[in-house]
This record gives sequence, structure tokens and C-alpha cells, in this order.
Amino acid sequence: MEHGEPHLLLGILAAGAIMLGAALFSVLLFRRLGLGAVLGYLVAGIAIGPDGLGLVGGGATLMGLTEVGIVLLLFLVGLELSPKRLWQMRRDILLFGPLQVAICGLAMYGVILATMPFSWQAALVLALPLGLSSTAQVLPLLQSRGRLKTDYGEKTFSILLFQDLSIVPLLTIVAALSRAPQQQGAASGWTLAIYALLAIAGLVLAGRFLLSPLLRLVGKVSERELFIVTGLFAVCASAALMQAIGLSAALGAFVAGVMLAESPYRHELEADIDPFRSILLGLFFLSVGMLLDLDVIAQQPWLIIGLAFGLVAIKTASIFTLGRLFGLTSTASIIMALLLSQGGEFGFVLFAAAQSALLVEAEAASLFGAVVTLSMATTPFLMILAGRLAARRAPVNAELTDPSEAAQATAIIVGHGRFGQSVGQIFEAAGHSITLIDIKPEQIDLSGEYGRKVFYGDGTRIDLLRRAGADQACAILFCIDDRDLDADMLAPVRETFPSTKIFVRAYDRRQMLELMPAQGLEITREVFESSVAMAATAFASLGVDPETVTRAIDEFRLRDAKRLQAQFATGNLRAGSRHSFGVENSDDFDAEAG
Repeated sequence: MEHGEPHLLLGILAAGAIMLGAALFSVLLFRRLGLGAVLGYLVAGIAIGPDGLGLVGGGATLMGLTEVGIVLLLFLVGLELSPKRLWQMRRDILLFGPLQVAICGLAMYGVILATMPFSWQAALVLALPLGLSSTAQVLPLLQSRGRLKTDYGEKTFSILLFQDLSIVPLLTIVAALSRAPQQQGAASGWTLAIYALLAIAGLVLAGRFLLSPLLRLVGKVSERELFIVTGLFAVCASAALMQAIGLSAALGAFVAGVMLAESPYRHELEADIDPFRSILLGLFFLSVGMLLDLDVIAQQPWLIIGLAFGLVAIKTASIFTLGRLFGLTSTASIIMALLLSQGGEFGFVLFAAAQSALLVEAEAASLFGAVVTLSMATTPFLMILAGRLAARRAPVNAELTDPSEAAQATAIIVGHGRFGQSVGQIFEAAGHSITLIDIKPEQIDLSGEYGRKVFYGDGTRIDLLRRAGADQACAILFCIDDRDLDADMLAPVRETFPSTKIFVRAYDRRQMLELMPAQGLEITREVFESSVAMAATAFASLGVDPETVTRAIDEFRLRDAKRLQAQFATGNLRAGSRHSFGVENSDDFDAEAG
């Protein structure tokens, strides 16, 4: 070992201990005050950075490393979005998102041009990034509070998704206005766009023909560590490809997530990678605080404060107006506007690009970096206000408790709506213990009013089911009213808990056919048994012979099963029609029953 290496190692370990210690203390304090972890990380970074106590340097290097946290966040977002769901959200992504970025960015362009001595080119490349919001702040909040599937949650997500994709055209604008000498071999904006399309197509093909077979092989080996390695390989390779051609690494990670969204192993990947994402995102905000130039703030404090609050006000007003135009209520619109009112982490990337393109001086990039950071610092307070508005919109008084606090039960019931409530009561009537899980805080609150303890979380997640004791449970019953629930979502549950019986509620025949490819599931159609019961009750009231009723119901069940098998085998809903009563060419009842 070289003489200097122990000192280098000591320096790295000491810096790591200082950063993690400062983050631990600050986040605990700010969590206790109800101000959120992000503000805690920012304050910790300011305190230990070069302009604070000067305990740690190298903020730029740390930010470069911890941007991997944003990359992993976008990968996990992509895992939640199958191409089918992206297509369903196309209107919000392709219309709402561009309008929000353009209106907010151009409004700030007017403010900067009118109040500051910048050229129109400099004002434009400083203003447009201010139209972006912080994915790293907003998305985890929506996920942790179960708001992602609300009306404003879906639109907020659509805007954030477009903002993350818009880094490509914004970098293209910076490149087009650049005053820096053209580097030999540098790609033009149009060439960059073509590279982006080719790279995305290549990643999709690689995901289908290389990564999916690799995951199946890993699944057969049954080594959990290999899932982590495979997931991180997919993220790093996709992000590196995009970065290499001059695009956003986060965009590459997002594409990697989408191409694995329909994989049966996506929940396992999500559970394995999420801890890395959380730690690195925290360190990213720590590095943002370390890089904050306090000298710039000290020289022009009122200008920075005014620009930050102007940014928050303009974005709040613009997004509220767009929310109303896109059909949201006033309350939902203001919640969404408050959530998206801050500047975003990609602003730092674009300000650095503008500085490299000789469009702005380093002082201007630092000044607007401080504006973005200050706007981020307002977010925890605005989120408290948004939370109160959301609570007033749909009162939620229940404490959201993780299933890890539940006692070991015989059965886990996922979904405590009208269907799950009945199933749960029957289990308890038979003397079986149950753990109830639901992702809707409103439903948890309502159940609490009737004395039912329901734990919070997404019951399709492998990690959550593990915490709920699925390994020792005899049965998991999915009673949720989720029309998107399919075999790909439940196959990992079946594989992870092979000794646990799994029962699933299907809304109708179509959903039942989508669930059937997952082997080992017991599927119950929502209206099937109730329609049989109603027919039996009607026959009893009409005085029909009970034996005839029993034969008719048994025959109906037999024919329905045959019809389902024919539909499943062919993928055609019209298949097996001959098994239905009253259909031309169907066999008559007595012949087939006899």
C-alpha cells in the first residue's frame, strides 16, 4: 500500500461520517418539526459546506455521484408505467405537460428580461429551466401518502414525466444559442433528437430480447442478490447510453423502467432498488446545499428572495389555471399547483450547460441556483398547506400504519372496500385471524370509525407483503377493485410465496381472462356468485323444484367454465359461444345434462 493511501482513505471516511452525521441530525430535527427530510438535507449541506463551517468540500463531485439517486427514481417511476398506461395518459403528458413548462418558463422569461440586465438569449436559458419542478421532492411525497392515483396525483405525475423528458429540447435550445466555439464532432440539435429516438428504440428491443430472458434465468436461480445486480445493470447501462450521446441519464433510466414494466419480476426489482434510491436522493439534496453560494446570497439577498417567491407565485397561479382548464376542481388544482411550485433539480444541469455555452456568467448561474434552492426550501411548508387542503377535500384522520406492525395472521386481505369487508367478516366468523391492508387513506379512516384496524400500503408489492407476514400466512386474498390488476402483477407474488394460497377478485370475465395466465390463482368474478344466488332465490320464490334448480345451476357453471377455457385458449371473447344457453347451435340442457 502506498504511503498516501491510508490518509486518502481516512479523508474519505471522515468526510462520509461528517456528511451522514449532519444529515442524520438535521433530518431527525426537521422531521420532528414536521418540515420534511428534503429541507433537512439542504440545511445540513449548507452547514457543512465550503460556505458554512467548511467541514467538507467536493460538493460538485458529490452531486455528480448522487445524481444516480435521480436516475434510480426515474427507473422506479418507469417500472410503474406499462406502455398501455402511458398511452392512456398521453393527453396529459403531451398537452398538459408542454403547456405548463412553456407558460411558466415564458412568464419567468418576461420577469427576468424586464427586471435584470440580461440579453434575451441569457434570459431565455435562465427562465425555461425555472418552469421545471422537483421530481425528487414531489413524487416520493405522492407515493408515500397514497395520492398518486388521485385526479390531481395523476396529472401531477404526467407533468413531472414531461418535465423530465423536456431536458432534451431544453438542452437543444441551449446548444442552438451557444456562443462557445463548436467542438469538433459535436452533434447538432436535430442529430441529437435522431440519436435519442434510435437509443430509445434500441433500449426497448434490448429489454424485450435480452433483459427479459436474463431475468427469467435469474428467477430460476432464485438468488435475490442477482435481481439487485440485474436491476442496477439495466439502470446503469441505459443511463450511460443516454449520457454518452449527450442526453439525460434519467431519461435512459426511465426507458429502462418502462421496458421492464410488464415483466413479472418488476415488483422484486422495485423492492430491491428502492433503498439505494432513497439514500442517494438524500445525499443529492445534501450536495445541493453544499454547493449553495452564500456569498452571492449575501450580496443580493432581496433579489434572490424576490425571484424565488415570484417563481413560486407565478407557477402556482399558472398551474392552478391549467388545472381548472383540464377539468380539476379548484381544491385539486391548488393542491397540484402548490406541489409543483418550486424549481427543479434539472435546473442546476441546465444552468451549468448555459454557462458552458458562454450564455451566462458563473455568478448568474450561482444566483439562479440559489433561487431554485430557496424555492425548494419553501416546498415543505407548501406541502403542509396542500396536505391540509387534501384532508379538507377528503377527511382522513386515521393513522397510516405499516403492515410490519401487524400480528402474524392466518390470512392477509388486500382491499377493505365492500368486497373485502364481507370476506374479512366471514374469515373472523370462522375463527381465523386476518391482517387488513388498503392503499386508500380515506377507506382506512372509514374502517377505523367502525373499529377495524386497516394497515396502509400497496398490497401488490412483494416487500410490503413480506412485512405483513405473507411467508407464514395460509392465504392472501386480493379483494381490491383494480381493473388493471393482471397476471403480470400477481405472478411474482405467486412465485415469492409458493406455499401461500392466493385468491383474487376479478371485476368481470375480461379481467378474469387477464388473470388466468398466472398459474396457481383462485379467481372469483365479482358478480358471478351473486347472479347465481339471485336466480336460485327467484326459483325458490316461484316454487320451482329444488332438484331442477340445482341441476340448472350446475349445468350453467359447467358450461361457463368450458366457455372460459375456450376464450382463454384462443384469446377471443366470442369463442365458446356454443356453450351458452339461448345461443344458436348450442346444445340443449337435457342432452348435455343427461
